[in-house]
Amino acid sequence: MKTTQVAKKEEVTRDWYLVDVDNKVLGRVATEIANVLRGKNKPTFTPSVDTGDFVVVVNAAKIALTGKKLADKTYYSHSSFPGGLKEITAGKLIEKKPEELLKKAVKGMLPKNKLARHMLKKLKIYAGDTHPHAAQQPKNLNI
Repeated sequence: MKTTQVAKKEEVTRDWYLVDVDNKVLGRVATEIANVLRGKNKPTFTPSVDTGDFVVVVNAAKIALTGKKLADKTYYSHSSFPGGLKEITAGKLIEKKPEELLKKAVKGMLPKNKLARHMLKKLKIYAGDTHPHAAQQPKNLNI
């Protein structure tokens, strides 16, 4: 009878993937990126160990949203002071900080624990089509 293999933090090998999100739908891209960051695409996936890979995202400013989400989808933040609620629409967020829109979407799809913060650090997002991670030789990830 075979026993289940549990991955150890020291034994994990991490690859680098490059994702071009030009004219791709935000939610569909975010789910695939979250799965790679978590390591669910590997046979050695263990929920309690960060087995995921690094993901480099380019062209984040050209990501697509379906329907009227550019005008209707609202992101909220609070400063913890009375009257400190701030809101911004997805359209304004794409103009101001296009990387933040994808980062918020991926963060919402990761588990809500300390491990998710480690996974999110492996996500590198760039608004344009250039990135400084050429030395890592990222493989293309088709989504």
